[in-house]
Amino acid sequence: MTRTHNFSVQLDRRHTDSQMHTLFPEDVLPMHLAETDFTTAQPIIDALAARVDHGMFGYVAESEGLALAVQHWMASRFQFPIEPQWVEYSPSVGSSLVFAVQAFTQPGDRVLIQTPVYHAFHSLIDNSGRIKAENPLKLHNGRYEIDFEDLERQLSNPRTKLMLLCNPHNPVGRCWTKLELTRIAELCQRYHVFVIADEVHADLAYEAFTHIPLPAISEEIAQQCMVTVNPSKTFNLAGMRASAAIIPNERWREAFRIALINNKAIDRPVFGIVALEAAYWHGGYYVDQLVAYLEENVRFVGEYLREHIPQIKLIQPEATYLLWLDARELGLPPEQLAPYFMREAKIAFRDGSSCGNGEGFLRMSVGFPIAVLERALHQMKQAVSKLG
Repeated sequence: MTRTHNFSVQLDRRHTDSQMHTLFPEDVLPMHLAETDFTTAQPIIDALAARVDHGMFGYVAESEGLALAVQHWMASRFQFPIEPQWVEYSPSVGSSLVFAVQAFTQPGDRVLIQTPVYHAFHSLIDNSGRIKAENPLKLHNGRYEIDFEDLERQLSNPRTKLMLLCNPHNPVGRCWTKLELTRIAELCQRYHVFVIADEVHADLAYEAFTHIPLPAISEEIAQQCMVTVNPSKTFNLAGMRASAAIIPNERWREAFRIALINNKAIDRPVFGIVALEAAYWHGGYYVDQLVAYLEENVRFVGEYLREHIPQIKLIQPEATYLLWLDARELGLPPEQLAPYFMREAKIAFRDGSSCGNGEGFLRMSVGFPIAVLERALHQMKQAVSKLG
């Protein structure tokens, strides 16, 4: 019997220490965070309940269970075979990025990012003693593209040692194609730049698009890259603090592991491991239904904006539950844009400027029951109408 999940259920999370629902007053819709407002998959709940019933929660051994679950997921969802020994535990994708910058670069090295990009990419470089380099993405006919001429210029700088690749890309929603990834890989190989591919949104590519793990492009780039994965975004498990880094090359893998040990980040959480393994072994049905639900949410938002708020343009996403909204036609100064919607629409958005190269844009999550989106769009429409 095929399992089904109801993504339209609304639960009160105000008294569960939910960061999403405690950061702002109760009348504000929190659409700023890369987290869904859906319950997780039932096999995960069942596995956690069974572990609770055991009644003992001591230190967790470094068993092969996590690696085998990740191996199964990569093969079954992306047709990409990996070896269990390539997998290292990490508390989160963000942690993996921080540890990797420590492991693979030295203070004063350049770390390259493609803006606009997930805001934590900026802070983790700025706070590391490394130099942030940017390859701004180009918005062309409503779709973001890579400026490969500038990318080569940035990578050819002898001080550029590391590139952080976001795929699928947060916040612009691109699911990079095989051709694009191949060009990135070839340039990084040519200039001996290691690549970390943040693929935390990999599960959420829409029906017409295909996510391709970076190391699947070639054996050469597989030996020069690391991939970070985590069921947190897909299954609403961010609080479980369990993710994985996939590093095919033994030398790079050992360097990453040393960074984990030095930061006391090697110990695995009891429930995080249980949740990750249950998600990756038994959560495929949930992902299929989630992606379909998200695509319908995106379609609804796009149609509503075109009909009722044409001043705000949707950058059509290819993956993720994060929408990138072009609000420049509203005429508000960029620094006033998110505060205006907070005040007048009672909606918290991520300010596009925090992503770099995103002034006049807003990032909006649609990982909500459709009824919540309907309410949010109505409030947005009323707020925009006040601008005249």
